[in-house]
Amino acid sequence: MRYKTSPGKMYYSISEVSDMTNVKPHVLRYWETEFPTLRPKKNRAGNRSYRPKDIKAVLVIRDLLYKEKFTISGARKKLQEHYGNPDPIIKQMDIPFSDPHERHILLSIKEELEELRDELAQDIEEVAAATAAAMGDTSADGTTGKAQ
Repeated sequence: MRYKTSPGKMYYSISEVSDMTNVKPHVLRYWETEFPTLRPKKNRAGNRSYRPKDIKAVLVIRDLLYKEKFTISGARKKLQEHYGNPDPIIKQMDIPFSDPHERHILLSIKEELEELRDELAQDIEEVAAATAAAMGDTSADGTTGKAQ
């Protein structure tokens, strides 16, 4: 199950997380005491501020407890096997590239795309400079060095 977050929003209240995950707020507060991976920050007023990684942890915990029928201690052990990082077991939620081999492929594609972006940026600068020179301009921003 996918959850929808607002673009650009970094923190969510406990009621928003409750609505997104279908887990009641009192259960979320209880899970904070049982699972070290679930530690939302608190703002100055003491209200919980959940980040997207906290929401992912809630979803993993919810699936372990409700879908896979783990006990709380069993789910805690399962999460601790992954050093508090729910990413390796998010695969059960159909999130792509959680497999280490697939993740490696994705990272290599990302590196290639970044190299292409840098090459394109350099090519654009060269074309802009050549165009400016061809038009008799002295700078690439299109302004001439001549007084008007």
